[in-house]
Amino acid sequence: MRTIFLLGTAAFALAACGGGAGPETAGSVAPPTGQGDVHSFVKPTVAKSYAAVGGVQHYEYQTRSDRDTQTAQLYAADASTVRNSGITINYDPRDAIFDVSINRAPATVANSVRFQDPNHRTAFGGNNEPQVGVPPTAAEKQIQYLEAGSQTGDAVFPAGAYPVGTPGYKRTLNTFFYQKPGTTTRYVTYGGFVRNDFTTERVTETLYDAAGQPLVDASGKTVTRQYLRNGYRLDRAVFAWGEQTTASAIPRGGTGTYNGDMLATMVYNDQLDANAGSPTYFQWITGTNQTVVDFGAQTVTTTLNGVVDGPAFDAFTTGAFSMAAGSQFSAKGTATVDLSNVGGFVGRFTDVTFRAPGSTVDRALTIGGSSIDGAFFGPAGEEIGAGFRIVGGTPDQRIDILGAFTGKK
Repeated sequence: MRTIFLLGTAAFALAACGGGAGPETAGSVAPPTGQGDVHSFVKPTVAKSYAAVGGVQHYEYQTRSDRDTQTAQLYAADASTVRNSGITINYDPRDAIFDVSINRAPATVANSVRFQDPNHRTAFGGNNEPQVGVPPTAAEKQIQYLEAGSQTGDAVFPAGAYPVGTPGYKRTLNTFFYQKPGTTTRYVTYGGFVRNDFTTERVTETLYDAAGQPLVDASGKTVTRQYLRNGYRLDRAVFAWGEQTTASAIPRGGTGTYNGDMLATMVYNDQLDANAGSPTYFQWITGTNQTVVDFGAQTVTTTLNGVVDGPAFDAFTTGAFSMAAGSQFSAKGTATVDLSNVGGFVGRFTDVTFRAPGSTVDRALTIGGSSIDGAFFGPAGEEIGAGFRIVGGTPDQRIDILGAFTGKK
């Protein structure tokens, strides 16, 4: 059991300034015909709203400072479709303002956040960094981060873990992140959203004997104990958005191979049958996508490969988790192009495996349900973007993977 007793004041910037993020670049009108590399998604000129496609997760639970389990667990998730998004990104290049709205009722997520203060931009390195729980990044990926939120009360911030607050502590922090358009794709990009909501309260509990009567001490005073109860409400989302190709401009014959990036958020807890209070943590998967489209046959095959990152912990649970950091992830799926009914392509996964670090053996995941929902982007379908979900099918396990991928020919 890992317990942290040090509670005190910690300096905290609600809107950290991280230098090097550069101007915001996602949002604008469709590219003019015949303009070559000059188009508005990389260099926006007017405000525009985008409907994204991807997945959303919500997990909430409580801990107490004298135990090492998670209680009051509630998990929900949902994958959107191309025509039923519920995820909107508005960007105004005149004032460098992002409005991010995520409303997916099946996932119990309803967040709308405006990022307008220049100090909302942040980056890794220095005293102010993105909050714990955002995905890892590499410099060549050019991931941009914006954060906004509020805090009441004091806390300490253990490395790699969620904050530990004093009684009365409340903190809500929203992080929107995205790959700068033009980095790997020019007409579509991917990003995500992290919301961490924490509360801390002191609880006084009466102790009872075996007969259910309150315990009393020698003086006749009721025996009590105190502990800190911490509440966690955690939202994760990953999605793709951009300048969709009109149906008439999508090729009707030939094939195209698209290569790009993949990002997913995952819960993986296969220990609930042995211990109903075993902790569940979010983990990120970063990697690549290769998708082959046969436009004549209207078929799509997708292969995802990635590496699992370690989770962010809370202060009081065991810290035990099943999927080791550095594990390899692989998924293969098929889809069908259906522009009339779904506005892009839709399909399922057929094979999902994990391989532990140092192992040569792939462990297959039992798939309970899955989805791939994607669209074409650019003047003539030069790029793709999609959201996906993979739900584990083994009883007494909480395994769910939601993500997005992009690619270009």
